[in-house]
This record gives sequence, structure tokens and C-alpha cells, in this order.
Amino acid sequence: MAIATVITASVVPSIASAGGPATLKVCTTGDYRPLTYRDPATGRYSGVDIDMATDLAAHLGREPVFVPTSWSALVADLTSAGKCDIAMGGITDTPERRRVAEVSRPYLASGKTPLVTTTNAGRLATIEQINQPGVRVIENSGGTNERFARTNFPDAQLTIWPDNTTIFDQLAAGNADVMVTDAIEAIYQSSLHPQLVAQHPEQPFTAEAKAYLLPKGSPLLGQTDAWLTGALDDGTYAGIYERWVHSPAPEPPG
Repeated sequence: MAIATVITASVVPSIASAGGPATLKVCTTGDYRPLTYRDPATGRYSGVDIDMATDLAAHLGREPVFVPTSWSALVADLTSAGKCDIAMGGITDTPERRRVAEVSRPYLASGKTPLVTTTNAGRLATIEQINQPGVRVIENSGGTNERFARTNFPDAQLTIWPDNTTIFDQLAAGNADVMVTDAIEAIYQSSLHPQLVAQHPEQPFTAEAKAYLLPKGSPLLGQTDAWLTGALDDGTYAGIYERWVHSPAPEPPG
């Protein structure tokens, strides 16, 4: 199993001497900027949820260890004994995930919104406009984006792209017309690609919440929720979010 650690993570006191685990194994896809990103050249992770994971590990007295996963393998990895203590990185709270995992309190409100090329700005703005023959939709595989597209765009031409880090280059190059993704990702990627426009991110198609997943029955759930509540209340999360997104953190979901 390939495991990468954050080189820049601060050293925290180990609790191994007290009989507890010394590490916090964090499963993350590393392909959802600005929340989680794995640099393919260095293997280093960065992003909002990577900094949050490091802060959680320090709170628990452990060292963070980042375990690569994918959207299609996320649930299987989380439910594999001993592979993940927690999954972090832009994960949507869904009923399906709640059936097999513990879910932390929500920390970020989001929703699906179109990301389009500038030539399609204002045109592919509704589900009806996108769900047309000849409209080329591209989505990453295995997550809620693919499920949303398959449910809502049966008449469009759908391409499933295996790599969520290069999918935006495909869209920017004109190899697709639209990708529907979470508003925070659409906004961030449009800031990196001048050829792309996030359509109505303030009024997304859906109302969703991001949360952290833990294995069923995890003894860390209560500690995670207590830490997360503190981080949301004392400005820790807001500071991390603003450092990566360069805008004020939105109010967390109720």
C-alpha cells in the first residue's frame, strides 16, 4: 500500500508510549483542489483539508499519514480494516455513505454547478440546456459528480475522465463543453484556467454539505466532532480556508 506523508507537518507528541496509535491514517483522493491535492512529482499533499488533517492529528497527539485513495475506492478503503482512521478531502455527506461510515458534523456547504468554457458562458447554465444531444459533458469517475451527470443528463454526450487533476485541462482545451462539479471546485479551477467560467456558483443545482468520514463504530468520532466544532468556532478553519481560497470562509452548514 502506497503511503505518503506530509513533509511539512509539524512534529506532535506521540501517544504510542501510552499504548495508543502513533499515527492518524488519513485517506484522501489528492485530486480535489483546493481541498486536497497530491503533487505527482513530489508525492506531497496540500490543501484546506490536508491542513485540517494535520491540525486534527496534532489535537489527537498523532502524526498524520496520508493514504492515497480514489472516489471509486473511497468507501471500500474506509471499510477495509486498518486502512483508514478517517477520510478527508471534499467528501459529500450522502445517505449511501452514512449507511457504511460514521460522518462528522458538516464543515462546508456546497452544491453542483456548471463549469464551462468561455464560449459557453451563459448558455449551458441549466440542467435543461445541458441535457441536450451534442452537448459534451465531462465528469470524473466514481463520485457524486458522475452520479449527478448520469441522473440528470441522459441525453447529453457524457465522457467519464479517470483523472480529476487533468480533467480541467480537457475542458479548457475545448475537448468538452461543460463539467458539473462542486461550486468551490468550479470557482477555484476557473481562477486557474482563464478559459473556464463557473456558472452561478452562488445558486448551485443542489444543496450539499462536506464532512469527514470514519469507519463505523470509530472511537475517534466524538473527538473529531469536538475538534471540528472548536476549529470552526475559534477561527482555525477560517484561517486555513482563506489561506488557500483567498476569500472569506463561508458560514458552515447548520
